[in-house]
Amino acid sequence: MTAPRIAIASDAWFPQVNGVVRTLAATVEHLRGRGAAVEMITPDRFLTMPMPGYAQIRLAVAPRFNARRMLDTYRPDIVHIATEGPIGWAARGWCRSRGVPYTSAFHTRFPEYLALRSGLSAEWFWPVMQRFHGASRAIMVATPSLDLELAARGLAQTRRWSRGIDHALFTPDGPVAADMADLPRPILLNVGRVAPEKNLEAFCELNTAGSKVVVGDGPALAEMQRRYPHVHFLGPRSGAALAAAYRAADCFVFPSRTDTFGLVIIEALACGVPVAAYPVAGPLDILGADGRGEGGIAPEPIAALDEDLDAAVARALGLSRAGAAAFGAGFTWENATDQFLAAIASALELTKAA
Repeated sequence: MTAPRIAIASDAWFPQVNGVVRTLAATVEHLRGRGAAVEMITPDRFLTMPMPGYAQIRLAVAPRFNARRMLDTYRPDIVHIATEGPIGWAARGWCRSRGVPYTSAFHTRFPEYLALRSGLSAEWFWPVMQRFHGASRAIMVATPSLDLELAARGLAQTRRWSRGIDHALFTPDGPVAADMADLPRPILLNVGRVAPEKNLEAFCELNTAGSKVVVGDGPALAEMQRRYPHVHFLGPRSGAALAAAYRAADCFVFPSRTDTFGLVIIEALACGVPVAAYPVAGPLDILGADGRGEGGIAPEPIAALDEDLDAAVARALGLSRAGAAAFGAGFTWENATDQFLAAIASALELTKAA
């Protein structure tokens, strides 16, 4: 069978720094490394404007015409739509009008995020998500809990698409961040978007002694710096600088209750840093209720999950860094790319059979 021509449409792309962008970039690199033909329909190809309330994210302005022109020119066999933004909707409309199958991904709990910002119930926003993903031939999700959640909302055509790490980068062996090395111990680290949905207040208000460090940028950064002057906000980091920050920490704290996965969790583990988190979907799927990974596959706990986040931190600080690194190393982009291609193949087979 000839390899399909794949177009990937996403409102999240460089210079944004987040898990969606890192996941797509790694996947595209591995797809092209296997000889796949991939075309990216991303904001850098459009006129953009800052997203209201989040200036670091730029959204394509009226992308419908240009997105359709790009897709008509490329003539993909299938389109993967990564996000539910303006480019995602434009690509969906093109697929529906041209009879081209599409897959989609559920990276972000937009109903919950919009509920936090608007004060409305998340239920107000779910019909839009159901409409967007309803005609998708395969909705790619990172965890089994998302399988169940989407199925309960009538979106049963899910396929597993896990995540990986760059094994050359995220390793326990290497330099540590110089501006963290001399901070009072233990050093508690959080990495991610500085935004309301990340529940960073729970991290900043921990009673654990030592130092709290946040790596990342976002719309709430200035406010969080004002409210929590004792917390070290280091701004965004990537590549070797991010890996060095992980290695400098004694515990990685993940306070989010709404993330669908948490790529930063496995990056931290691969750098040898045990994790503390709430026992909610995302962390539970990766780490397991007992902190030994999904299905209890780790020989010893590599994380601690507790509704009392201070208690989770206290337990995580006593866990093995070597055990954390070994568990984190099990996540590979090769396996994740296999899953992505399997979902694409399944979608094309469904289309052929229809």
